Amino acid sequence: MPKITFMGAGSTVFAKNILGDCMLSEPLRDAHFALYDIDGERLAESKMMLENLNRSINQNRAHITVHLGAASRKEALQNAKYVVNAIQVGGYEPSTVIDFAIPTKYGLRQTIADTLGIGGIFRALRTIPVCLDFARDMEEVCPEAWFLNYVNPMAMVTGAMLRASAIRTVGLCHSVQVCAHGLLRRVGLLESVKNLQWKIAGINHQAWLLEITDGGNDLYPEIKRRAAEMNRRAREKNAPKHDDMVRFELMRHFGYYVTESSEHSAEYMPYWIKRLHPELIEEFNIPLDEYPRRCIQQIAEWKERSQELVHNKNLTHSRSDEYGSHIMEAMETDVPFRIGGNILNHGFITNLPDKAVVEVPCLVDRNGVQGCYVGDLPEQCAALNRTNINVQLLTIEAALTRKRDAVYQAAMLDPHTAAELTLDQIRHLCDDLIAAHGMNSMFEKGDSHVDA
Repeated sequence: MPKITFMGAGSTVFAKNILGDCMLSEPLRDAHFALYDIDGERLAESKMMLENLNRSINQNRAHITVHLGAASRKEALQNAKYVVNAIQVGGYEPSTVIDFAIPTKYGLRQTIADTLGIGGIFRALRTIPVCLDFARDMEEVCPEAWFLNYVNPMAMVTGAMLRASAIRTVGLCHSVQVCAHGLLRRVGLLESVKNLQWKIAGINHQAWLLEITDGGNDLYPEIKRRAAEMNRRAREKNAPKHDDMVRFELMRHFGYYVTESSEHSAEYMPYWIKRLHPELIEEFNIPLDEYPRRCIQQIAEWKERSQELVHNKNLTHSRSDEYGSHIMEAMETDVPFRIGGNILNHGFITNLPDKAVVEVPCLVDRNGVQGCYVGDLPEQCAALNRTNINVQLLTIEAALTRKRDAVYQAAMLDPHTAAELTLDQIRHLCDDLIAAHGMNSMFEKGDSHVDA
C-alpha cells in the first residue's frame, strides 16, 4: 500500500482529479492518502470530498489522513512513496494582487504572471524556499520518494528542487497531452484524423509541436493554411475574435505550434503587450489581467461548487488527463507509460543549456522517470526557448544565493519586461516588489546597487 502525500490538499478540485484518478487505478486504490495544507477550512473540505469519493467509487479501500500546518508536515511526509505538490504560496491576496498591481504602476501589463515575466519571477522567489523546506523534510523522512511537482513557475520550481536537493523530482503540466487534439479541434480537423501521432519537446509552457501526422501523413500544411486564414479574418476591423490568435501568429512566423495558451504565450515574448502598440491587445485578443479575474471568479464559484463536491455523498469521478496517477501506476507495476515531463536537460535537447529544465518525452516504469533523446530543436524554436531559460536560471540563482543582483538581472533579461522598461525602472520595480512581498531581509542590496 503506497503512501501518497498531497501538499496543498486544500486545492479540492485538483485533489479530486489526482487522488480520484488514483482511486480508479487498481494498484493505487488501497493507498494511504495523506492530505497536507496550512488552511484548516479548505483541508477539511478536501477530506470530506475524498471520503465521499472513496465511499462512492472505491469501496472505502483508501486510507485518508489530514495534516494541518508546518508542525505536522513531517508526519504527512513520513514514509511517503509519492509526494504531489500543488501549493500556491501567498494565494490571490496578497501575493497575486501585488504581482499585478505594482508592475501596472510602471506601465508593465501582464496576463497570467505565473510562469515568466516579473510576476513569474516573484512567484518563484516566494515558492522555491517553501518547496526546498519540503525537500529537507523529505530527505529526512522519505528520501526515496518521488516529488511530482504541479506548481508554477514549473521550470523554476522543478529546477531548484533538482539542483538544490537530493529528491527525485519531475515537473508535470497538462498542456502537452492536450496540445495536438486541441489544435486539430480549433482548425476543424479533429473528426477527420484517424491515426494521430505527435511529438513535442521544448520547455514548460513553451514546448513545440514538432510533428503532427495522421497515419504518417503530415498535417502541418493544412493546419497552417487554416490557422492563417482564421487569423486573417479575425484581424479585420470589428471581426469576431478567437482565443488562439497569438499561437496561430507564432506558428505563421516561426513554423511550429506552441503548447501553452495564447494568453500565456503573449507575455513570454516582446511582441504582443506593448505600450507603443496598444492596438495589438485588441487585434490579437490578448486578455490583460486575466489571472486576477480568474481568481476572483473561482473564489466566487467555489462557494457554490463546494456544496456539490464536499457534501455530495454520491460523488463520482472519471479519470482525468493528468499524468500523476499514470506515473505512480507505472512505477508500482513496472508497465511502462510515456509522459511529457520536466527534467534537467542531460543532453536530451542538444541546443539548449544543460542546466535548463526541459519538457521532453519520458518513459516511466519501476526505474523512475527516464528522459528520451530529442536532439536539436529547430533553431528558431531553441532561440525563443533560450530567452525564457535565461530568466529561469537567474531566478533560481537568486532564490538559492539570496543575491538581489540576480533578481534584477533575471528581470532585465525577461523579454517582455526588457521590451517595456529601462534598466533603472526594472531595478526600482524589483525593489518595490521585494518590499511589498516582505523579502527585504531575504535579499540584501547587492554590490552593484545604485540609487538612480
